[in-house]
Amino acid sequence: MSLTKKIIIALIAGLVVGLSLNAFLSEEAFSTIDYYVLSPVGDIFLRAISMLVVPLVFFSLVLGAASMSDVKKLGRIGGFTMGFYLLTTPIALGIGIGVAYLLQPGTEGLMQQDMEGYEPNEAPPVMETLINIIPSNPVEALASGEMLQIIVFALLIGFGIAMLGEKTKGLLDLARQANDVMIWLVKIVMLLAPFGAFALIASAIGELGWNALESMFMYMLAIVLALFIQMIVVYGGLAYFWGKKNPIEFFKGFFPAMAVAFSTSSSSATLPVTMKSAEENLGVPKQISSFTLPLGATINMDGTAIMQAVATIFLAQVYAVDLGATELLTIILTATLASLGTASVPGAGIIMLAMVLQSVGIPLDGIALILAVDRILDMTRTAVNITGDATASVVITRMEKKRGETFDEEKA
Repeated sequence: MSLTKKIIIALIAGLVVGLSLNAFLSEEAFSTIDYYVLSPVGDIFLRAISMLVVPLVFFSLVLGAASMSDVKKLGRIGGFTMGFYLLTTPIALGIGIGVAYLLQPGTEGLMQQDMEGYEPNEAPPVMETLINIIPSNPVEALASGEMLQIIVFALLIGFGIAMLGEKTKGLLDLARQANDVMIWLVKIVMLLAPFGAFALIASAIGELGWNALESMFMYMLAIVLALFIQMIVVYGGLAYFWGKKNPIEFFKGFFPAMAVAFSTSSSSATLPVTMKSAEENLGVPKQISSFTLPLGATINMDGTAIMQAVATIFLAQVYAVDLGATELLTIILTATLASLGTASVPGAGIIMLAMVLQSVGIPLDGIALILAVDRILDMTRTAVNITGDATASVVITRMEKKRGETFDEEKA
């Protein structure tokens, strides 16, 4: 049985077991099972994948930059990658706003119930984020997993190896061998994927239960519908028209990464699987995937942007706040800029939402209502986020090959 089928079965089994545990066990009994069985299995899988993220990204980027010694070429790929991500984010926000107004998920007065307010951490200014991409201490950046800083440092090392040629042949061979080891470890860790997916889904659904799902059904439906449109229409269309890739083959080839993203709710933690699926199943050269995918995992948040849009309209309806054309444009602009300013901040989705709500005068207390079902929605939007990264990689691969560029897989 293929890994994809195993993960699908694990996801379905986890959903059934989670709902059953929530329905038939007391909260205390479920907590015991979750603490001693589900959480340890899920955490082991998450830790195993997270263990590989930084070394895999670092060595892949070093090799990618070393094989792309043409600064002009890398600048072109980098510029198009950033442009692609900044283009699809406003599209995602527009889809989210449109679906929210179509379904009208918010019920006025819903927030009259007694709920604690939520005070999120403030996001750093965009300029500060841009300055901080240059690491003052590369070792510290590697140790703390600062992805933007790791990307910059690895690119510089790769360029240095390329420019020095034969002098650094030994270092290049070492990086290539280390990268091979990382890829082998990813294949080993993926053997745990069905078990990890089962445990993580069962834990999340078991804690959430039917009650929360029913009370927020329309809100969740609006987000899932908007995510589906973004996935099928936008990404499928871009992969077909710009990337010349059959959408069915595209989604089928990338499904293992989507399933792991759904289970882990983390673009960064899924990165080893994302790169493996893009390279082996979608035909993306390592020189491209090693740059576009780590960058996308850090700053591309189309799925999260959809959540911002739907949640803002939802809470505006709950608080009976009238949003005009100016406020809607403010939502799109603020959320797009916030996706850069909160790139490396934990809980970025909620921080982004707080910034958007403040920009249009909606009380932050409403975030408490959103948090009730955010765990399950975080899983769905993470799968969309990484699919956007893969779409960019496929499109860029097609454009580079159309320009006559060749990619030496041995050098990659």
